[in-house]
Amino acid sequence: MKNLYITLSFVALTITVSAQNAATKTADKLYNRLEYVDAAKEYLKLVENGKADGYVYKQLADTYYNMFNTTEAVKWYAKATETPQDAETYYRYAQMLKGNGKYEEANKQMQKFAAAAPNDDRAKVFKANPNYIPSLLDKAKMYNVNSLEVSGDKSDFGAVLYDNSLYFTSARNTARKSYGWTDEPFLDIYKADYNADGTITNVIGVSTLNSKYHDGSLTMSADGNTVYFSSESFRESSFERDKANKLKLGRNNLFKATKNGDSWGDITSLPFNSKEFSTSNPSLSRDGKTLYFSSDRPGSIGGVDIWKVAVNADGTYGEPQNLGNKVNTEGNESFPFIADDNKTLFFASSGRQGFGGLDVFQIDLTGGEASNLGKPVNTEKDDFAFTFNESKKVGFLSSNRNGNDDILGVIPVCVVDVLTVVTDAKTGAILSNASVSILDDKKNLIKTEMSNAKGEVKYRLECDKPYVVQVSKDGYEGNTFAVAKSKGPTVRVDAALHPIDVIVTPTEIVLKPIFFEYNKSNITQEGAFELDKLVQVMKNNDQLVILAKSHTDNRGTDRYNINLSDRRAKSTAQYIISRGIEASRISGKGMGELEPKVDCGADCTEEQHAQNRRSEFLIVK
Repeated sequence: MKNLYITLSFVALTITVSAQNAATKTADKLYNRLEYVDAAKEYLKLVENGKADGYVYKQLADTYYNMFNTTEAVKWYAKATETPQDAETYYRYAQMLKGNGKYEEANKQMQKFAAAAPNDDRAKVFKANPNYIPSLLDKAKMYNVNSLEVSGDKSDFGAVLYDNSLYFTSARNTARKSYGWTDEPFLDIYKADYNADGTITNVIGVSTLNSKYHDGSLTMSADGNTVYFSSESFRESSFERDKANKLKLGRNNLFKATKNGDSWGDITSLPFNSKEFSTSNPSLSRDGKTLYFSSDRPGSIGGVDIWKVAVNADGTYGEPQNLGNKVNTEGNESFPFIADDNKTLFFASSGRQGFGGLDVFQIDLTGGEASNLGKPVNTEKDDFAFTFNESKKVGFLSSNRNGNDDILGVIPVCVVDVLTVVTDAKTGAILSNASVSILDDKKNLIKTEMSNAKGEVKYRLECDKPYVVQVSKDGYEGNTFAVAKSKGPTVRVDAALHPIDVIVTPTEIVLKPIFFEYNKSNITQEGAFELDKLVQVMKNNDQLVILAKSHTDNRGTDRYNINLSDRRAKSTAQYIISRGIEASRISGKGMGELEPKVDCGADCTEEQHAQNRRSEFLIVK
């Protein structure tokens, strides 16, 4: 079925391309001649006359792609991809989206590209690690998540680490009676050793806490002498009768136990339990003064809410308080965990915007809004019971993303804030509205933003990786600035831009080398930086007429070098035209290896080859 769909898509695309040959003849001819500005005009006429389809939109998008006009390219790629396109179109669309700072949308197109061309190396790199850079969006990647061998083929969840002991809830005891809802054994509380190398061994049931009913999850006081845990109200013969169905209806209740040697004793039910509602999933603050829990008790905003209750010094409790709509919604909120700072609360919610099912959120209880932890902590499945041990910098997460409730390990992502400040190199003045792009060490564009009134742009990146910042602004020379590997927390990049001051001789305008990718002729961002200088000169001197000549070294055949240099020269001219210069004032010509700057024959050094690979901008009049 899948192969049939792909085949039909390909046939439909082929028919569409063939059908356009007559209608697009003029535009196609201009496009093939690298006259992109005029080609775009012709394609736009087809759009205006209602004669456009997927092929026209794609050609129009590719035209703007070749001129590095990211805004227009994105606009037309969006239209083009409403119908099936070849793999490269999706890849180009993704790159243009990145150029506009639309990173998440770019990833969607990269997914289409990877599906269409799974053997392409770019696709393989993307599929291997789609979150290669912690997104420089508000929802940056905060944690890495990994599988743990402690999870088995039964439900395991609610792991929390105290000192070197990991406590969790599991249905692994197959000797116990199965529970009808899940067809798994009743839940028990387990304890395991958490070793220095991160392995988890010696799993045993906590027999002095477990009963013949469901038990778990657990929270412990800082001194290790008190635990609070969930169990069923049947434990103390508390239930309601459903006479019509001949059922005994129990509830989840909270219990307290104190340490007695190597075991637990003095198990007591908390006074705010009830047979009319459930109370479960406790988390005790490190100062021992507040107990957080989930409950559907009266006063809840949704089905299940998160509550708190004061734990008094004399062992009594205050009145349970709902955490309000900063935390709770009309959906369900559960599995609270209060961090060691006594103010950061992690919880699971099905009522807030998320990826699906339960998602994990965090909130500063002293102020602020709840925020989604993002991927990979959250998925389209249920993700819950997030806990974190501050001293060991390790956390745990429960999820059914693999089809069963499993315990996953959580490690914080090391991040560094890269603060770029854009200034005038001569005056030191702050430059706002400068374009600031961040690229990885493979020159993949991640995001682009404009500098604010303070000349600042801040990106949050994965630490211990090199990056490059590219900065440009009208009237200034664009430049790149390396960002060395750093563990953070902050790296400052002082991006001082020089006002455009191009060398103009009686015969030519001298620019730095215009570099192209190997065997390609589309304008790169680095090339655009340099060509913008020429645009500025031509705008300041409206009588100038320029001939752009592109040269190669003497490696390769004469025909190959002539064709490549001609494509590059014409792309250069098209870029200048696209920036508002009249077509009559700029032309391009490829010279191949005909006019070497250094006539070194067959004995050229690499330096001499580099001198011969150049672009010249000659003043015609």
